Amino acid sequence: MVAMLLFGSACTHLKTESGARADRNTITKEQLTKNHYSTVYDAVESLRANWLQTRGTDSFQSPSQVKVYLDNTMYGGIESLRNIATNTISFVRYFDGVSATARWGLDHGAGVIYVSSRPAIATDP
Repeated sequence: MVAMLLFGSACTHLKTESGARADRNTITKEQLTKNHYSTVYDAVESLRANWLQTRGTDSFQSPSQVKVYLDNTMYGGIESLRNIATNTISFVRYFDGVSATARWGLDHGAGVIYVSSRPAIATDP
């Protein structure tokens, strides 16, 4: 009985204040405004610092870097997040190397941070 209780509590998911399951690959508008971040870089660094780190070296000559997309347009590297004010953003989503490569191509192996100024809809990445 105790083992089942421990197992059950270990399998619980992180929930948000509204009771919905938290998505570790997304930073919501509510999270951005609640914490009063001025730039998207500040928010990502505070809430999901692991998104800023490149996972392993894929090339010694020119290793892949995490790329940033703003509303489906290539915006730059992670430093470009310092130029995006949070008050203009609806959500920020992270794509790991495999997902980013499948969506944007082979030179996205380090991952993508996707920033949207439009409200999230079902067809968004």
